[in-house]
Amino acid sequence: MGGQRKVLIVGGVAGGASCAARLRRLDEQARIIVFERGPHISYANCGLPYFVGEVITEEESLLLASPELFSRQFNIEVRVHHEVTRIDAAGREIAARDLHSGRSYSEPYTSLVLAPGASPVRPEIPGIDSPGVFSVRNVPDSRAIRGWISTRSPKRAVVVGASYLGLEMAENLARRGLSVTVVDLLAQVMPVLDPEMAEPVSRHLETHRVDLHLGDGMTAIERSGSGGLVLLTSAGARLPADMIVLSLGAKPEVQLARDAGIDIGRLGGIRVDDSMRTSTPGIWAVGDAVEVRNIVTGRPCLLPLAGPANRQGRVAADSICGRDTRFPGVAGTSVCGIFGLTVAATGASEKALIAAGIRQYQSVFLHPMQHASYYPGARRLHMKLVFSVPEGRILGAQAVGEEGADKRIDVIAMAVQRGATVFDLEEAELCYAPQYGTAKDPVNMAGMIAANVLRGDLLLARWQDLEGTAAVLVDVRDPHEFAAGHIDGAMNIPLGEFRQRLTSLPRHKEIWVHCAIGQRAYYAARILSQEGFTARLLPGGYETYWGYFP
Repeated sequence: MGGQRKVLIVGGVAGGASCAARLRRLDEQARIIVFERGPHISYANCGLPYFVGEVITEEESLLLASPELFSRQFNIEVRVHHEVTRIDAAGREIAARDLHSGRSYSEPYTSLVLAPGASPVRPEIPGIDSPGVFSVRNVPDSRAIRGWISTRSPKRAVVVGASYLGLEMAENLARRGLSVTVVDLLAQVMPVLDPEMAEPVSRHLETHRVDLHLGDGMTAIERSGSGGLVLLTSAGARLPADMIVLSLGAKPEVQLARDAGIDIGRLGGIRVDDSMRTSTPGIWAVGDAVEVRNIVTGRPCLLPLAGPANRQGRVAADSICGRDTRFPGVAGTSVCGIFGLTVAATGASEKALIAAGIRQYQSVFLHPMQHASYYPGARRLHMKLVFSVPEGRILGAQAVGEEGADKRIDVIAMAVQRGATVFDLEEAELCYAPQYGTAKDPVNMAGMIAANVLRGDLLLARWQDLEGTAAVLVDVRDPHEFAAGHIDGAMNIPLGEFRQRLTSLPRHKEIWVHCAIGQRAYYAARILSQEGFTARLLPGGYETYWGYFP
């Protein structure tokens, strides 16, 4: 090879393909070869559910780049249907096999990049390989599902897994006219969310006639007498189906790396440093197969998302070419659309913080309109902001709503990545016109509420402590709101009467106030605290109550 750099890349899609293209832009003389076991070098796997639902009608629309384009535009050689079977790290050589011809051969390298991705989890249970049971990981998978729907005309589908992909599949199967049941071992949909934030998502799915079967895992798949399928659960349920789609996550493809003696992390992904180098000199790894650092918890994590994989590919290319570029870690920013509802999150959830042993935090809830309420089409957002105490560093946020959730989480995601505080959100200058937002944007409002807590202007009660509390519960909504539904044991003192009725409240007990979404209760809490009472706010009001006590 002389002085020419020769880089081999195992795997395409987001990480491998972006690494190859970036390498060419940095080194016009390098020889770059990409090996891809499948038929496509770069495809939009996030679009697969929508191809099944015929929102995306043409398969070619999912193919982002072809081997011909890589050759013509980047002078990069792409070998599809070629599997790399072995790495000789000491000799800097790989063994590969042409899956069409069966020919095996070796290829030397100066640098090697592993981007093998991850494979769908398929538990070893009876009947898992029955016809009509599908996973969704690549274009051929989605083509097979479309073919089954076209030729079999199924009426009932069971989706196993209530994560983003599972719920996107549920929506698109429903769009094709199927009756859909979603099964998950967890007691909530959307594991990335905290349970109370997932509750509005569950209610939305049910309004679109998706049957939720939560807190129960599958144990077997049987054939029914009519030729269909029956999914059996650990609780003894028998769920009939004409097709079953598995969406149980993915596990990193690391066998090639493990056989080469490359370090594997405790989560089962390839261990890399912040330049995407593996433990073996001359070998980098990117994408779904690697473990990366969560910037909030500091812990390693697996994050199979296209955005981080693309950035990792660029970092690896820079590192190979001698540039000191670092991958800072991930915030886990993600978004999903389900029947017109947007679900978005960034940073750590409360669940994740507890699992990481982080206890010095607080959460606030708010339910603002996504744009000015007087402008037609205003829709309510449900938001949760998690921040450290006492510093106020933003640890995470979640938002659910018909419009505007994605843009608010994008703003907060940048704040998380920059180590910003709730005081920065309070002062953030964001664009405003009545059809786009409010003068105090929901992002500002989240920062203001949290800042009030940190300044001591507002004490919060925890919804988790509601049952069994000795505090006096006061609902400051109007009587007709209270009559339509209220928390058991709460007394109703409308805000307009609050000052006149303070003498009816005990001074020797805590007063927990709430309203519909939090604003009126905040006013009441400020009155109480300045009048010498010990007052706490139940954050997010009665709207949040439904998340904790559905």
